[in-house]
Amino acid sequence: MDHGVKRPTDGETLGVEVKKKSKKVPFEQLYLDRLPSAELYERSWQHREVVTHCLVTKTDYIVTGSADGHIKFWKKQPEGIEFVKHFRSHLGPVSGMAASSDGALLCTVSSDKSLKLYDVLSFDMINMLELPDVPSAIEFVSTPADARPLVACASRDTSAVLIIEPSQSATPVHRLSMHSAPVSVLKYNQARDVVISCDTAGHVEYWSAHGAGSSAQPYTAAAPPLVSFRYKTETDLYHFAQKKTHVVSMAISSDGAQWAAFGRDRLLRVFRFDSGKLVRVYDESLSTLVSQPLPTSADGQPLIDTMEFGRRMTVERELDSAQRLAGGRQTVPTPETGVAFDESGTFVMYASMLGIKLVNIVTNRVARVLGRGEAALRFVGLALYQGKTRGSVALDNLTVNAEHDPIVIATAFNKSRFYMLTRREPRDIHDEEGSTRDVLNERPSREELAAALKPAAARRQARSAVIHTTLGDIHVTLFGSQCPKTVENFSVHSKNGYYNNIIFHRVIKNFMIQTGDPLGDGTGGESIWGGEFDDEFDASLTHARPFMLSMANAGPNTNGSQFFITTVPCARLDFKHTVFGEVSKGTDVVKLIEASPVNKHDKPYDEVKILSITVSFADD
Repeated sequence: MDHGVKRPTDGETLGVEVKKKSKKVPFEQLYLDRLPSAELYERSWQHREVVTHCLVTKTDYIVTGSADGHIKFWKKQPEGIEFVKHFRSHLGPVSGMAASSDGALLCTVSSDKSLKLYDVLSFDMINMLELPDVPSAIEFVSTPADARPLVACASRDTSAVLIIEPSQSATPVHRLSMHSAPVSVLKYNQARDVVISCDTAGHVEYWSAHGAGSSAQPYTAAAPPLVSFRYKTETDLYHFAQKKTHVVSMAISSDGAQWAAFGRDRLLRVFRFDSGKLVRVYDESLSTLVSQPLPTSADGQPLIDTMEFGRRMTVERELDSAQRLAGGRQTVPTPETGVAFDESGTFVMYASMLGIKLVNIVTNRVARVLGRGEAALRFVGLALYQGKTRGSVALDNLTVNAEHDPIVIATAFNKSRFYMLTRREPRDIHDEEGSTRDVLNERPSREELAAALKPAAARRQARSAVIHTTLGDIHVTLFGSQCPKTVENFSVHSKNGYYNNIIFHRVIKNFMIQTGDPLGDGTGGESIWGGEFDDEFDASLTHARPFMLSMANAGPNTNGSQFFITTVPCARLDFKHTVFGEVSKGTDVVKLIEASPVNKHDKPYDEVKILSITVSFADD
């Protein structure tokens, strides 16, 4: 009988220390050589609105979709990609996109209740259907050997999953009712002929697509030999429901042996397909990012400094909030975090705060971080291409001895571009056509043309800003039309990082909080033109309300870089200090700073700093 005493191994019996062997992956470097490695994206291309979806087909096409319902086809070339065709497909945002297992067909669905079917090889739209409900996810559940293509379509408002023949009509050939909540993710494991569906209550279901090789009927719960378990209680498929979260994105390895799911709780989980057992968990939650020390490289050097970490965390909170809002019944065009396996199934990649992480799930180590040098971008969605393209004679780019050219196509938070990361660093100089890495493939809108025709000074005036402090964010609206020079000065200083790491050097309760001095004592700072500039008073802008943003000075027409935010009405300051903005959100942060204990010089004992200031211009 086992009484809890561990039986010693042979090594322990002889008094020899037994070391745990580290796991190694044969040919790991070969696998890595077939994956992108650049820290900066090589090229980017435009959509008119925020890019929300991207995928790569087995026929070497890249397809991207945006929040305005537009779909674009791109063809992989021996090096890079080339634009093929543009469809104005939907009236609403694209809510789902899927390619058939052979890459010959593509389906897109939208919040306008429409489904569009495309022939990828001829890049033509071959059918359009009107769905009975607003769709939330779409997936092909047929193989090239099937007589007719079939898709599974989930509803945003009901728990039903409809099996539809998109080349014919929207009338379902089958209706699944195995879920009790709306389904958020559908993925077809072609190698095992099983579909994985996940709903918003956290329940995960395996179901047979054809019923081949087992006694099960099509569209019923998968059973042996399709899987190795007979009851879900033998698996970890209840894990998401137990953790009170649900799957928002998923990827299945090419051999069908494992799948990875990113949860609403921002944890990436890797499962064995056959057993349904959880084998790896990678935590990207906000609480973990804040509590852990700054990330470092293999040689112990920090990947980012404290100030950059604070800025990225602000973007991370905004992304998390936007994704949670988009996960409800709102039609907010915010893509979910992308996940992908490499062709060997050894590595899983996913978008994170630092960039696109490439993790070896055998050794449980981060092999590399793609795009980590792009501080201005927060990558979200992604699709991986691995292979080589020979090109064609017709396009005059035939390459007989084509080499592997792996690429990651990535979307970014609130960006109307998608980005291509490769094994090449970006071209730092203009090419023969005079273009840069950000390709201008869209005609500018009327608003963009109008902005381009504005005087240079007007283009440098932000309409709003977010002051990121060590105690929280302060959102301000700027009055550029009444105070053009003052707003331009503040905007350019903010954009250039002039205010970064500057303290609030003067805090007076029931009056104001003051900052903007790089010396930190109230005697420094200058304008963007050097020296001082004149006051800009307007009868409509006074200190009659609290939380006004105003310039500090040493007398008439002595404005530099210092500014303050009032905490009470201060009529005595009118026409002595230029009012150029007002707090629109974050008054609680202002009051928190105001409550800081100070010394006899009104300087807080514990430093309160501006981490950075994010400015938004009219053409953003």
